[in-house]
Amino acid sequence: MPLHVSRIQALCFDVDGTLSDTDDVMTARFAKLLRPFGFLFPGQDLEHLARRLVMASEAPANFLIGIPDLIGMDDEIFALVDWLARKSHRNPRHYQIIPDVRQTLAALSQRYPMAVVSARDTRTTMLFLEQFELTPYFQCIATAQTCKHTKPFPDPVLWAAEQLAVQPENCLMIGDTTVDIRAGKTAGTQTVGVLCGFGEELELRQHGADMILTTTSELMQVLEED
Repeated sequence: MPLHVSRIQALCFDVDGTLSDTDDVMTARFAKLLRPFGFLFPGQDLEHLARRLVMASEAPANFLIGIPDLIGMDDEIFALVDWLARKSHRNPRHYQIIPDVRQTLAALSQRYPMAVVSARDTRTTMLFLEQFELTPYFQCIATAQTCKHTKPFPDPVLWAAEQLAVQPENCLMIGDTTVDIRAGKTAGTQTVGVLCGFGEELELRQHGADMILTTTSELMQVLEED
């Protein structure tokens, strides 16, 4: 289904892979650490698996819900998540931002009420937003702790729509994974998938994304076409 720009009255943004950079350096480290365990994952692309592990360490709720998409995943992966996160010595307070996201949010906030809808916990969501001074652009922030159920359940998207005083069908959910697309679709919103994070174009389309963008900053041009 094509994106109907004229219907959009509010924007809901995922964080990891949509606003926050997925950290290619971290992915490379995980892939290197995984090589000795390659026999556990026959036929799998270790770099792709490493990106999923980064997702696991940064947004556990998204990762756990997405387990069925990880073909051939077995129980050993769960023990690896904690071990790899410790081995990487990453400081969780040092985040990276998707290029041009701050400028995009600043411009879009002049036209639309906006919300964050993240599967991160509240503490790390706020750490990222505050590090890059993004908080003023959002009227409300939904995290994994805001509602009884987080994405891919529609609860946080519906909560955000209510806070923004906009009907869900007039909201646009922007995210990089099938979890974001499923949450938006179930809530009744339009959805945009971005390829600057963890998701892949085929799977985002299969789950009903109304539009696919290479990166989040392209959204500005799309909405200006209205």
